[in-house]
Amino acid sequence: MLTSRVLRAGAALCALAVFTAAAPAFAAPAAPAAPAAAVQSQRISVEVVGSGPDVVLIPGLATSREVWRPLAAELAKTHRLHLVQISGFAGQPAPAGSEPAVVAPAAEEIAAYIRSAGLKQPAVIGHSLGGAAGLMLAERHPELVGRLMVVDALPFYSAMFGPGATVEGAKPFADQAYAQVVGTDAASFAAGQQRTAAGLVKDPATRAKVVEWSVASDRVTLASAVREIMTTDLRPDLGEVRAPVTVLYAWDEASGLPVAAVDGLFKGEWAGVKGVQMVRVDGSLHFIMADQPAKFAAEVERFLK
Repeated sequence: MLTSRVLRAGAALCALAVFTAAAPAFAAPAAPAAPAAAVQSQRISVEVVGSGPDVVLIPGLATSREVWRPLAAELAKTHRLHLVQISGFAGQPAPAGSEPAVVAPAAEEIAAYIRSAGLKQPAVIGHSLGGAAGLMLAERHPELVGRLMVVDALPFYSAMFGPGATVEGAKPFADQAYAQVVGTDAASFAAGQQRTAAGLVKDPATRAKVVEWSVASDRVTLASAVREIMTTDLRPDLGEVRAPVTVLYAWDEASGLPVAAVDGLFKGEWAGVKGVQMVRVDGSLHFIMADQPAKFAAEVERFLK
């Protein structure tokens, strides 16, 4: 039963665009009360809104930065938000080239943005695969991250298939997932996204948006991100994280999953982070910010204090 749930969640894991070998040049953003013009590179764009301490928000696979908009409407009153949009997702043009990796190069590009923009250890919040990108940033550039919130993601996605899962063992399934995403015809893909979204978000309006964003995403970028995250194990370097880490994870009674099993999975997989704060959000599927917006906003406020 756990496997069926995580297969649904995996389809919405957040992803970031491919990073070119040379780090892009970013202009330092201002701190306006209204949205600033997006900072654009080939792989990501960053919209800056609000004023105050800096917060970088990374959306999930095939997801628009608009997923953060309800939270941003209030949070921008007290913080300067850096809303990442991933090239190739939610109707954005796909990056040029054929770089097979997606998440790891994107984490490097976000690091380049933080440095170029002159941000001083911003808080980083990432949903799903965006949480994996945030974790890579915290592991590989610990001096850049002030604190990290990961929303419904694990340091090794394929651990959800069983305690003995390995990168090598996951590769055939990852290759199969890639081929399926790339090879499915448009009508079948859209129908599949409708079914998948029903297991990822309860809120009807957000569910419709999730389907819209997914169908509008570049298939190769999407498939590459799924394959990469299924074969990337970040657990060995959890000890490199210096920033305080909070992990929010979802549970809903309708899923039929024992709450103890979900607790055990998430707490066990994140145990390598010293002092990690684990917060279960009940009554929610994968998109916690949509299914439990008040609870999510309260946990973000607590995290940022």
